Amino acid sequence: MAAFLYRMGRLAFRRRWTVALVWAAVLAAVGLAGMTAPEAEEEPFSMPGIESQEAFDLMEERFPGAAADGATARVVFVSPNGEKVTAAENKKAVEAAIAELADGTQVASTVDPYESGAVSEDGSTAYTTVTYKVDAAGLTDASRGHLDESLEHARDSGLTVEAGGDAMEDMGGPSGTAEAIGVSVAAVVLLITFGSLAAAGLPLLTALIGVGISLFAITALAGPLGLADTTSTVAIMLGLAVGIDYALFIVSRYREERAKGRTAQEAVALATGTAGSAVVFAGLTVVIALAGLSVVGIPMLTEMGLGAAGAVVVGVLIALTLVPALLGFWPDAILTRKDRKDRKDRKARRAGGTPRETRKVNGGTRWASFVLRRPLPVLLAAVAGLGALALPMTDLQLGMPGDEAKSTQTTQRRAYDALAEGFGPGFNGPLTVVVDARDADDPKAAAETVSERIGGTEGVVSVSPAQFNESGDTAVFSVVPTTAPTGQETKDLVNTIRGDRPGIESEAGATFEVTGTTAMNIDVSEKVQSALVPYLLVVVGLAVILLLVVFRSILIPLKAAAGFLLSVLASLGAVVVVFQQGHGADLLGVETTGPIMSLMPIFLVGIVFGLAMDYEVFLVSRMREAYVHGERPAQAVTSGFQHSARVVVAAALIMIAVFSGFIGDSDAMIKMIGFGLASAVLLDAFVVRMAIVPAVLALLGERAWWLPKWLDRILPRVDVEGEALTRPTGPEAEPAEKDLART
Repeated sequence: MAAFLYRMGRLAFRRRWTVALVWAAVLAAVGLAGMTAPEAEEEPFSMPGIESQEAFDLMEERFPGAAADGATARVVFVSPNGEKVTAAENKKAVEAAIAELADGTQVASTVDPYESGAVSEDGSTAYTTVTYKVDAAGLTDASRGHLDESLEHARDSGLTVEAGGDAMEDMGGPSGTAEAIGVSVAAVVLLITFGSLAAAGLPLLTALIGVGISLFAITALAGPLGLADTTSTVAIMLGLAVGIDYALFIVSRYREERAKGRTAQEAVALATGTAGSAVVFAGLTVVIALAGLSVVGIPMLTEMGLGAAGAVVVGVLIALTLVPALLGFWPDAILTRKDRKDRKDRKARRAGGTPRETRKVNGGTRWASFVLRRPLPVLLAAVAGLGALALPMTDLQLGMPGDEAKSTQTTQRRAYDALAEGFGPGFNGPLTVVVDARDADDPKAAAETVSERIGGTEGVVSVSPAQFNESGDTAVFSVVPTTAPTGQETKDLVNTIRGDRPGIESEAGATFEVTGTTAMNIDVSEKVQSALVPYLLVVVGLAVILLLVVFRSILIPLKAAAGFLLSVLASLGAVVVVFQQGHGADLLGVETTGPIMSLMPIFLVGIVFGLAMDYEVFLVSRMREAYVHGERPAQAVTSGFQHSARVVVAAALIMIAVFSGFIGDSDAMIKMIGFGLASAVLLDAFVVRMAIVPAVLALLGERAWWLPKWLDRILPRVDVEGEALTRPTGPEAEPAEKDLART
């Protein structure tokens, strides 16, 4: 591996114009394809294998066209000062507002609350539903403006008027603020790390090129493959983060080799052969973790995982080819002024054919020395700290927060609160029951029996009249719980209704299923929880095998997996503390606590596992390199920290900056994802990799690198540490030997 990448890096350096033009052509081609691709149609959220989805599919089959994809806006009117919305003046204002709302060019229908019974018992609140001819993505700016103006005119009458529904969602896509923050902080971190504008700018440039290629490719494929918008969002997030990091490691190793007095071409080749090997295997672990999301069986997660995995592959290829080529254009600009000034002096001090390396004392070596002197206390303190953070995980409650999780500054949240106050907390999350009476003797009687039995269940406020399809063999009705959509009592109610199903179906002579947003969220949470363990087994198992090949050690891969589990559990615990229990929520602008987003645990595991293995490979590969080249285990740990600690810290800070940018988002779910990812990287990079890893290696000593002889014989040799480049043997090592001989 190292010898092959050595030759690749040298070739890219020599043929830099060709490499640069090829990547420019690729960017232009996919850019043209992306810009000319037809706009992708919005795919409905789908969750195969759960009852809610099966019931929804049955509704679409039996009620063709009824489950319209048109956007909706639920407009809520609250009377002032204890008045009633049925009072003459208030009623007149409500009807005027509804008439104005119905005047929109894309409006399909509106509902009069006084005719439909959409007035609360105390008469303080009424609502209407505005249905549009197009989905939320198809609403024009004029339609959105008309809706906002109608709400403002209604407020002028003295009524409190708020609105929710998907028509109120901002469909403008990501603003790019989070990415801009991440890139800005990354630039500062790179400048401090390298002390050179050129060295700081190169990783940013190559990462942006990789993100551009990935984004255009996903856009071009979105239509044919039906990819969701979230696919490109995650690809941008991870492509930017790993693209900067991978280029950072190549450039850092290049500068290190130049500091030893090597020529630019030789330094590029050696950097690609050594750091490039670590990039390849770090990238493979990320790809395994992301592609493994397909194991969960959720189409949206599969698309996100594969799209992001593709972006990572592009980032790896750019780091191995374009970065060496660009270093060929500006071989000395990457160096600091001091390095350029002292280069001749270093070259003059070289002895023999291979430059001699002197050990420098920096922050990394001082920290490694501290841990090596006190490995057990450091290990116990780190594990205890992560364990304490992970404890709240035992109280984890999953769900899909809706408008109730939005800021009270939004009209959607205020509409949610007004409906909950006027009609009860369960009104915002009704259940939908689909009765399949195709085999019943009397479908209407069967549907009535199901409705009565469910209506008599404890925790049910009301049941709407059943609506039949044209064939008269399928009925749909709504069930309003007494409790809020995200409450545990509502989940218990759904389970109770489903648990009573055999008796109800036997009495009615028909079958039924429960769906609706609330039931869907409950089913999704259960599916994700059941898929988490198999996903971990698959992804962690494959990564352990990969690290076994890379490090040729049994204990190091197991230690890496255990450290990851500690960091991800601790980060999930931190998410629970803030977003579920509310501690420190005000500092992050979280106004309402509640269940954690259902997809959060598996999403966090998938992304953080790949990134955590990045740090493991980069840090431990330098230790392995030093050990293979003859250093004692303790010396190898110090060498690894001397060369890699500063770069790993910079890489982690860049990741944290990219993810932290999303914490400022007004959307609670985006805020939660940003906080979870940022805290996970913080804990994994600075506690697990910087404290637990050296402490464990210090305690294990030689045993850390132990591998049974029989296993050593059957494992393929990939030479990540670049042994073939410094100890050339055989034809494969000839290129390295010849270049080294010329120095």
